[in-house]
Amino acid sequence: MSAAAHPLPEESTPLGSRPTLEVVDRAHGVDLARAERAVTDLLAALGQDPASGQLADTPRRVAASYAELLTPAPFTPTTFPNDEGYDELVLARAIPFQSLCQHHLLPFVGVAHVGYLPADRILGLSKLARVVELFSRRLQLQERLTTQVADWLQDQLAPKGVGVVLEAEHLCMTLRGVRAAGTHTVTSTLHGLLRSDPRSRQEFLALTRTAT
Repeated sequence: MSAAAHPLPEESTPLGSRPTLEVVDRAHGVDLARAERAVTDLLAALGQDPASGQLADTPRRVAASYAELLTPAPFTPTTFPNDEGYDELVLARAIPFQSLCQHHLLPFVGVAHVGYLPADRILGLSKLARVVELFSRRLQLQERLTTQVADWLQDQLAPKGVGVVLEAEHLCMTLRGVRAAGTHTVTSTLHGLLRSDPRSRQEFLALTRTAT
């Protein structure tokens, strides 16, 4: 699954030279019928009877569940001129997200802390959560998800700094293998002043409650 940016010619430009962007899912979609057949085969391979009354509708439910988990909603990343010259941190803390581990197809669930230091444009606050959803609703690694959200904000806003911290519990780690229940994985990506300036970095990490 991938995402693309399409210009909307009647909208204002976010950075003076760039058109407003509409983020859309460019995947061909989930083949529900094929997915149902695959789940039926998987159940049989696991020694279950897909034709039993208890499992008769399971393939349809599983296919629909994965389709939902792998399909982000399209959105327009609304931006506004930073007319007041606001230059302090903008932070959305504890954005809930769910994604699927690409290694085991098991969920990992957690919260994202997403912030940036504005330059010429500011982003509609709800769009910070939308960006997290855009990249989380696909087969993922937490490390990659963290980087993708940060890079997207850096590319689209050209802010003075970007910071993204993700905290998540991976069911592939807590339900199987080492079975380390309650373990949370924390990843971070920092750009610009939030990486290079110690005071800005400390402020961001303190506000996300991940400072050491």
